Amino acid sequence: MSHTTTGTEPASPPPGDDHAFFGQPRGLMTLSGLEVWERFSFLGMQAILVLFFADTVANGGMGMDPGTAASVSAAYGTLVYLVSVAGGWLADRILGSYRAVLYGGVLIACGHYAMAVPTATMTWVGLGLISAGTGLLKPNVASMVGKLYGTEDERRDAGFALYYMGINIGAFAGPLVTGWLGEHASWHWGFSAAAVGMTLGLIQYVLGRRHLAGRKHGAEYALAPGPMRRAVLRITAGVVVTALVATALTLAGWLTMDRFVDVLTLVSVIAPVVYFVVMFRSPRVTAEERGRLRPYVVLFLASVVFNFILFQAYSTMMLLASTNARTEIFGFHFPASWYASALGAFEVALAPVVATVWARMGPRQPHASNKIAIGVILGGLSFLLMVLPTSGHADDTYRMAAWWIVGSYLLLGLGDVLLETSGMSATTKLAPKAFASQTMALWFLSLALANGIQAQIVKLYGEVSNPAYFGVNGAIAVAAGVAVIAAAPWLKRTMHPVH
Repeated sequence: MSHTTTGTEPASPPPGDDHAFFGQPRGLMTLSGLEVWERFSFLGMQAILVLFFADTVANGGMGMDPGTAASVSAAYGTLVYLVSVAGGWLADRILGSYRAVLYGGVLIACGHYAMAVPTATMTWVGLGLISAGTGLLKPNVASMVGKLYGTEDERRDAGFALYYMGINIGAFAGPLVTGWLGEHASWHWGFSAAAVGMTLGLIQYVLGRRHLAGRKHGAEYALAPGPMRRAVLRITAGVVVTALVATALTLAGWLTMDRFVDVLTLVSVIAPVVYFVVMFRSPRVTAEERGRLRPYVVLFLASVVFNFILFQAYSTMMLLASTNARTEIFGFHFPASWYASALGAFEVALAPVVATVWARMGPRQPHASNKIAIGVILGGLSFLLMVLPTSGHADDTYRMAAWWIVGSYLLLGLGDVLLETSGMSATTKLAPKAFASQTMALWFLSLALANGIQAQIVKLYGEVSNPAYFGVNGAIAVAAGVAVIAAAPWLKRTMHPVH
């Protein structure tokens, strides 16, 4: 296991000495640039995916009813983030962060190219490849951002805010391009644009690799050669056997789409429980690190509640926008999927503001747990806001003004900036050293659980009234945020060195 750089790679400045990118390490520009294009492709595709599922076969869609379309879309999200656990382990023990991200990006690009082929089979193949690739890429990019900073570097939260701003440039641009192509050409032309975006992201990532702290060829906590060979063989055999069993069950008629969704939900519930138990009991985790994992459970659950709301920006909110909202502002008509760009636009605008505020406040800024709690409350309010325009209109022809959904996305965007930047930053500081990438994968496992729960709850969309659907879910999120604020004194005591 080597901890040295190759002869062709210049040494990076020590953490704290590199201020080349708006006062942040130069590697932040490379990783943010990758995420711009990864989010362009992923959320550009996500913005039209539920509409593609719900569209008629005659129009090039999959012909699903709205509840099923939202449920399948959520199940896909569940699979994406479940694979993040394996992605974190592969980076820690076999591949190393740099190669895990590179290989993940290649799989994502191949998946989007597959989805550009207008057949149902290639759609499912593409979604599978994207799920595998995103599981490799997402937890390890965020972990690499954390490695750019020393533990006590007060630029960390501001750096994550800038990183998240980069993510949301892609989140803003992706739905604009894919949505326009989906409406004016075909859904598969939209998927093609996502493929091109991911390819561009890979190119800039490779070109900027010399500025990255995690570019080592070997994994930081690599397995010995013998166990590594056995692990690779077992992983390969496991993937092959799983694929064969799934194919056999599908051909036999047992593995229906509904059962597949239910299985993913069950796994999303069991996986984080098992993972926390493993980490708490691991001999590689010190007593001090174990103490910091306890408050992390609270942050994990807060993330689940918030992201249950957030992910519906690309499912139930897209369906609501396409059927019950006007798609014109000041006389300009636009595809319903463009609403998803509003979320990215708000986060692009708000992230630097939040970063500036935290940087100026320095040690006086709110504790990370309070930032996360406020984010959860704002997410709940974004749903409660939708109760007003959806109440008292039994006529299906009613169309709410665009500003209602835009306002909901404003609340959701601010909540997302507060929660995700603080949550990812806290994760990199609370993570046990032997589980660095895997703890970030655990953060993404909270997203899997959020999607797993969503995959079941969204089945009620269209079955109950819209005010009841959005009102109950929003109220639960607000209550959860208030509970985290109530736990703030304990969290502040136990989350050292997180401020």
